[in-house]
Amino acid sequence: MPWKDFYTTSDEIGMRDDAVSWPSGQHMALGLTVNLNPAGAGKGITAKDLAYPTWHYGLNEGLDRFLDLFKELNIKATFAAPAVIVESYRDIIDRILDDGHELAAQGLYGEDPSLLAAGQEAEHMDRATAILTNAIGAAPKGWFALSRPDDRAATGCATDDTIALLRARGYSYFGNGLADDAPYYWVSDVAKAETLLALPYYYHFDDIFFLMFPREGTGLERPQALLNNWRAEFRAQYRRGRYFNMCVSPARSGWGHRFENLAAILRDAMAHPGVWAATGSEIADHWHKAHPAEQTLKLAPSIWQDYEDSLS
Repeated sequence: MPWKDFYTTSDEIGMRDDAVSWPSGQHMALGLTVNLNPAGAGKGITAKDLAYPTWHYGLNEGLDRFLDLFKELNIKATFAAPAVIVESYRDIIDRILDDGHELAAQGLYGEDPSLLAAGQEAEHMDRATAILTNAIGAAPKGWFALSRPDDRAATGCATDDTIALLRARGYSYFGNGLADDAPYYWVSDVAKAETLLALPYYYHFDDIFFLMFPREGTGLERPQALLNNWRAEFRAQYRRGRYFNMCVSPARSGWGHRFENLAAILRDAMAHPGVWAATGSEIADHWHKAHPAEQTLKLAPSIWQDYEDSLS
């Protein structure tokens, strides 16, 4: 498909099911993103966000439940955390890393970069990368821009510069792409065909929009709808041999019946033969080798033209 300036993020050519391949003959990939961002709004984490009882529950009982379940099922998850959380809760982050899970960045304060002043996004990205590098002992490979409860849109927030900035800093993937249901290449410079791999994300499979949304205390909770979405999408992607990502938070899915729903879907998924439950970096490493951009990306020149009375 021809490129559309300022409109598309990729060539919009989805990979056919029979072309998708996974390591060692595995049938499909399962990605599990654990969201450790308590920020309620685009400005990022505040003292009020950190004072919520559910946040403290999530970092203690909720996280214990998550880690025990992941160990039981031999699942390695990707924990997406703002750098300030990594720096402030090092003992908890060390527990996560000791269990073999991946730590990925989610901004400096879990903020919306479109609200920052000129030049601040790069500055925040550099500071966040340095903090995570110190915690991990190596540079983080993944960057997420997940939604917060008070955001106007449920898609996460990136600017026109985000992908190019991540690419320049050596990141391997961007964690919440909405343009496909298999990994795809997000184009940051069409003239140079410069790209960064994006992993699929969709808010219908993110517990933030179903469990006490938009805020705790509202009573708006739809755990069964979320479980139905998870089950239906997993079955569809398993049938096709593609990729399924779930996004959960221990502050939401770590509670009672909600946790039972999470445990039920993960136990069911892992009982299916050929399900490769992998971290974002493992999926990205495989995709770069098996489906490199120079072979799979098919950019064509734009055919769009602007005219004097055009509304574009």
